[in-house]
Parts: sequence; C-alpha cells; structure tokens
Amino acid sequence: MKHRLAFCSKAALAAALAISLVSCEKQESAQPAQKSAETKPMEWWKQAVCYEIYPNSFMDSDGNGTGDLKGITQKLPYLESLNVGCIWLTPVYASPMVDNGYDVADFYKINPLYGTMEDMDSLIAEANGHHIKIVMDLVFNHTSDQNEWFLESKKSKDNPKSDWYIWRDAKPDGSAPNNWRGIFGGSAWEWNEERKQYYLHTFATAQPDLNWANPDVRQALYDITNFWINKGVGGFRIDAIPYIKKPAEMADGTPDGADGMVNIHDMTVNTDGILDYLYEFRQKTVAGKGVFTVAEANGVGPDLLKFWVGDSGAFDMLFEFNHLSGGDIWHKAKKISIPELKSALISSQAATASNGWYPIFFENHDKPRSVNAYFSEKADHTLAAKAMGTIMLTLRGTPFIYEGQELGMSNVKWNSVEAYDDVNTKPQYNLALQEGYSPEQAIAFVQAYSRDNARTPMQWDTNVYAGFTTGKPWLALNENFKTVNALSETADSASVLNWYRNLAQIRKQQKALTQGTFTPILADHAQILAYKRIYTNDAENDTVTVLVNLSETEAQYDSTFVAGSKLIVSNYGNTEPGKMRPLEAVIFANHNK
Repeated sequence: MKHRLAFCSKAALAAALAISLVSCEKQESAQPAQKSAETKPMEWWKQAVCYEIYPNSFMDSDGNGTGDLKGITQKLPYLESLNVGCIWLTPVYASPMVDNGYDVADFYKINPLYGTMEDMDSLIAEANGHHIKIVMDLVFNHTSDQNEWFLESKKSKDNPKSDWYIWRDAKPDGSAPNNWRGIFGGSAWEWNEERKQYYLHTFATAQPDLNWANPDVRQALYDITNFWINKGVGGFRIDAIPYIKKPAEMADGTPDGADGMVNIHDMTVNTDGILDYLYEFRQKTVAGKGVFTVAEANGVGPDLLKFWVGDSGAFDMLFEFNHLSGGDIWHKAKKISIPELKSALISSQAATASNGWYPIFFENHDKPRSVNAYFSEKADHTLAAKAMGTIMLTLRGTPFIYEGQELGMSNVKWNSVEAYDDVNTKPQYNLALQEGYSPEQAIAFVQAYSRDNARTPMQWDTNVYAGFTTGKPWLALNENFKTVNALSETADSASVLNWYRNLAQIRKQQKALTQGTFTPILADHAQILAYKRIYTNDAENDTVTVLVNLSETEAQYDSTFVAGSKLIVSNYGNTEPGKMRPLEAVIFANHNK
C-alpha cells in the first residue's frame, strides 16, 4: 500500500484559504513585476543566501573536539563575506545524540555540548548585527526515547500521554505488528517491555514516532515553534515531514529485500490527509509573522508542489529530492544522469514559477558532497565545484549552501566501516552483505553514500585539525584539508571560495538573478544546462544567460543565444561563444535601458 498522493480535506482547503488571506499583504507573486514602481519589496528570505551549519563540525571554541554555538558566533564575519542572510542550524536542542541531535529530548533546552541558552540568545543577537537570521531545525516526526513525553507514554496504556506515540500490539506469534523496515535498517518496530507493546520508529530505535493524530501532540509542537519565534529566529527547516501521518491500516507490504521487509518510506510517505495537519501548523504558528518555512519532503514531486508551497500552501519552500543522486537503500542507489538532473531542475522551476519559491541545494548534512555525487572520480573538483555553485546561485529561488561546499570539500574514503560514526552506515553495510555483495563492494557503497561524507569537520586552515579544534575532533578530518581550506582559498583568487563570494555578489547586484523570470534554453542538449533570467520594468530590461557544461567532455551550442551579451564570469577565466570545455560554467549579461 503506497500513499503517494497528498490530497487534503475541505477543512484543510478552508484553512489554506485563511492562511492566504492572513499573509496576502506580505506575499508577492513569484513572477517578477513588469513595473518596478508597482512592486512591493520582496520577502527578505527570497533575496538571501542561506547557509546550513552542522554544529558538531563547524567550529569548536573550547577545544573539546565538537563544534559549538560560540564557534559559530566567531565565524559570523566569514559567513557575511559570502553574503549569507540566514543560517540554518541542524538541531542544537538537548539530546542523547544517538542521531547527532535529531533525537530531541527537550526542545526548550540547548544541548550542553553546544553551549547554553544564553549562548543561543547571543548568537541570534550577534547574527542580526551581521544582517543574518537564524533558522532552527524542527524535528517533529519523532523525539528521543529519553524525551519526557515518551518516558511517560511508555508507562502504561492509560496515562495522560499514552497515545502521544504510535503503539501497537504484537502479532499472535509475538512478532512485530508488520514487516516495515526502518530507514536505518531493521524492523521499524521496537518492543517495550514496560508497556508490553511495540512502538513505531521510522528512523533509529531511539527515535519513536509522534502521533500527529492526537491534537494535544500537535498543540505541543505548535507551542515549541512559537517559543522560538518569540526568541527572534527568522525561519524554520522542518525535518522528515512527509512521514508524520500514518495510514489507518498498518498492513504488511510486499517485501523488497532478502530480509522479507519493505521500506517504511513506501508505506507511509505523504499519507492522504497529511496536508490537514500542515495547514493547521502554518495557521497556528508562522502565518503573518515574517518568518519563513522550508520543509524536507522526500517523495513530493513537482506535480504536488502546488499543494505544499505558496500563498495558500503549507510552507514557503520545500526541499525535494528529485535532482539528487542516491536513495534510501545504498546498494540500490544510482548516480543521476545529466538529462535527469536537467529535467528535475527545470520541472521544479516551472512548478514554482507562479506559486511558491524554490530552495536551491545540492548538498546537506545527509548527502554526499556534490563534486562526488554528480561527477566521476576523474573530474576536476575545482571546476566541478564552481559549476555546481554557478547553478545554485543563479537559479530562481533561495540558495542553500552547505558548510564546506563553498570550499569544494569532497567525500572521504575510509576503508573500514568501523571508521564511520553515522548511525545509518553499519546497517546499510550489513544490508549490502546480506544481499550478497562482497565486503569490498559494501564498503564502496558506504564510501559513496555515508552521511559522514558531509559531516567531517570544517576545513579552516592548514594547522593541526584544520583549525576546527585545538582538541581531538569528534570525527576524523578529510585528508585533503592541507589544500582545501578557507585560509588558503581566501588567498587564491581562482579558488572555489572566491568563486562563491564573487557569485554571491553578482547575485546581489543583478536584479535578474533575484527577481527575474526563469526560461530554460538548450532544453534537449545532452551536456549543457542553460537558461535565461530576465528582469523587466519601465526603465530597464536585464537578461542574464547561464550555461554550464555538466559533462566531462567538450560541448557545443548555438552562439546566437549569447549574441550581444557581455561575459561576466567563466570558471576557466575566458570562453569562446558556441563552445564549452569540460565542466565549464559561464554567465553572460545584457543590460538595456
């Protein structure tokens, strides 16, 4: 049974209309106005460059080997140099850290590993001084099994929080209620001896799923959101949101592996009625308050975006995954092709052209580095990093840079599964072995897709531990930090970091890149992603043309597309119109008054 269509009730549609009415004065059409004199100012987050920080790995201020809030505060000038306008922090709440903070024990407290609530307040205030807003990560599909809600819920079947989580009786033979496999491997059900029932966990055993069908649960989550709004944050990223609503019947699914289980994603993602909850969430928390929301929504394609984002949608933006390589089961994962990548990006741009807004990203804390995910081992990483950065900072939408992406950081290649910290890595390795792959093949899947690829410490300089810490880092560094680091790249005018800084400045200066329309060109070209961004008003007509050769071989195109335009940047330093070298990225501009 698959729940892939996310239709909503009449009540939810009414709520969506109410949201639209509340926010209409603040929201502008995603299409650029034809006359600038009539245009209301764009929302700040549409013009901003956002930057995701994985606190464990960004900057350690006290030498304990783990990044912290004071370390982030110290690096605000660096972020400002990238024209960053918002920082998305992965969870910094109190947590046992089974899944590096995504197992939250208390949303109202800061994990001592990262600092104190006073440190958090200071970061929010200091960031404001650098024209940067803080974006908090809301983990609302599940909590830690050490959360007081769960500790109460597991005591009995009739306590005040007994139905705050998903509990089910065992089958007559004592086995789990169904054959769903968790995202991190193994059964999605865990027996609790105290309550004598199984509880559901989409992810790790220590991350029991909340029961969103209970209105008290929903209100508790809304209260948390409003607490952080009152703290002065600028927005929220909402984690794993497509899984919050469960089907009424939790039946067995058709097995998809040798373990006789089925991926829980296929059984619960976007269950019918989920939007009822999400419209209510927006109406009771962020509507009309000037903060933005961006939700992680694996499984929501461009055809469904109209229900999820926009003036009457549940969120302002949605992280979808159709343009990414990989998959939930690593030994089945495939690298996306150039035509597939182009199609996914163009489809998402079309889907948000007149409704909603697009968050542009190619990396995050769960995904491999883009220089590895999209290109071969032989690819020039500097050219590849600049090519992907060009796309990210020139598409229509809000760019989300992941820490170290602006340096061209790459995957690690550790040869033992024991070297990896990621809670999902060993189950994936063992699943590959169970499916008949050799240890060498299994570790290759880990090297390609482990979340630790994105979580190695930030590479600040050439000193011991790359300037990240004066102690022993919680996770080993990438060995290339001697050459790939912020200090060295700052001094190199041709570095990936300075390419990002330059592009961020160009994006700020060119209205076409923040307010312009998106028009794909060369749509059928097998190698080149190309498009025009056009901004028009009574006084001017600006066109920016972007061409990126995503292949590792030379390519050709019709040079009339850039005739009369001025070359702004090329990652080779120059270009010949009509021809593109491997991984070449160029931007042309045409300004008419």
